[in-house]
Amino acid sequence: MTESTTLPAEAPRDCDLCPRLVSYRSKNRLEHPGWFNGAVPSFGDENARLLIVGLAPGVTGANKTGRPFTGDWAGDLLYATIDKMGFSKGEYGANPNDGLQLKDAMITNAVRCVPPANKPVGAEVNSCREYLKARIASLPKLRIILCLGKVAHDSVCRAHKMKIRDHPFGHGVEYNAPNGLIIISSYHCSRYNTNTGRLTAEMFEDVFSRAKELMEAATA
Repeated sequence: MTESTTLPAEAPRDCDLCPRLVSYRSKNRLEHPGWFNGAVPSFGDENARLLIVGLAPGVTGANKTGRPFTGDWAGDLLYATIDKMGFSKGEYGANPNDGLQLKDAMITNAVRCVPPANKPVGAEVNSCREYLKARIASLPKLRIILCLGKVAHDSVCRAHKMKIRDHPFGHGVEYNAPNGLIIISSYHCSRYNTNTGRLTAEMFEDVFSRAKELMEAATA
């Protein structure tokens, strides 16, 4: 099991746990009052067997739209891959009113509020981990956690009291958590990673294929 927490699975929109993120959120609200500008809730199937964990909302992506990975390049690749793997129905339109639904999958973030320069500090990841632990614990059929990037990977491992030195991040790594869940990780689907060739669409699809294979095997 994950370490226990008293927090709910979703942070309040005006979460005040991290002063730096609150300040940045307030700045964005002044400059862009029509944006979501709050702690972005998870999106997907409450009976999901697959939980996808990203880093944090992008300032002009999820922080603007209010849905994880919606409105930026990372979301374009992520949702296209999710669709190809059969985890969604409807068409991704890069806005939260596009009618898209996830099937057997949910997306959340290690940090729910947008950080400056897309880089949360360690204390912010630690504080928001309580919501991550609650989200993991809330999914009754969960079997696989797919982590996008090192921050998500490390936070998920720490949520399960798994030492990072014994479970290092890498593209395609797999670990068994103490509660029976399987953790699999990928390079983050950021524009930087795809532009530099560190992550290709084929590499990303391979990780999702493996996650699906593991998910089916775990529930066979």
